[in-house]
Amino acid sequence: MRSWLFAPGDSEKKMGKALASPADIVIYDLEDAVAAENKAAARQMVHDFLCEHPADRARIWVRVNPLDGPYTLTDLAAIMPGHPGGIMLPKVYGRQDVEALDKYLAALEVANGIEQGSTPVIVLITETAEGMFHTGDYKGAPRVAALTWGAEDLADSLGAASNIDPDGSYGFTYELARSLCLLGAAAAGVPAIDTIQTDFRDLEKLRLRAEKLRREGYQGMLAIHPAQVDVINAAFTPSAEDIAEARAIVAVFAANPGAGTIGYKGGMLDRPHLSRAEQLLAQVDE
Repeated sequence: MRSWLFAPGDSEKKMGKALASPADIVIYDLEDAVAAENKAAARQMVHDFLCEHPADRARIWVRVNPLDGPYTLTDLAAIMPGHPGGIMLPKVYGRQDVEALDKYLAALEVANGIEQGSTPVIVLITETAEGMFHTGDYKGAPRVAALTWGAEDLADSLGAASNIDPDGSYGFTYELARSLCLLGAAAAGVPAIDTIQTDFRDLEKLRLRAEKLRREGYQGMLAIHPAQVDVINAAFTPSAEDIAEARAIVAVFAANPGAGTIGYKGGMLDRPHLSRAEQLLAQVDE
């Protein structure tokens, strides 16, 4: 789940292009990308797309509208007969929103012959000011497969004129949101997925950002254009050198059972080095 590519749910052309891309996950959007007057048509289009591409259903997730609005249940009732691979839940206020969604999905899974509990959820946990105070509350929350964050709706929630500093970087509050998402995901034991880069033409900037985030612990990134997908996939795929180094570290500790620290290549390794190597190899072997 390295790359998560959005496509508006009211555009057959863009949905088709997204599905044809190498994105690990394609997210058909019923929320921000679709105007209110087009939502009914978008629901039907997403449902039809799911039914027309049964072999790709596991890759096709749907961003529904937020629970504090009037559309969520209608969204779910329309798309669940198509057996989507998963749901993105935006603008949450806390864990209680995930628990409410779990109940809705359980009923709709039964109604549509879907194995109960089998529809996973990725949660946008920083799009409301209140949600920022609950980013560490998702451990054991039902269906949660990943956590991600958003800067645009958070700025709107705060009444901010901008979320960007003069040098083009995110302001402090939004970098805090990114950190809290990473910490929350680690606490919950699920992958952290970074938010979008809106300038889809600057692929070098995207590469540098994605590589930095992988080093920090993020495991994937949202995308808004197919051109971003290859860059994201490459950045979040461990290199052959990374894999070889991780295997060597595991082997060194295996050869020295019970050791807490081990000399290695002129430096010292301790148990956190082993843990990180094992986590990297677990990603490769999944």
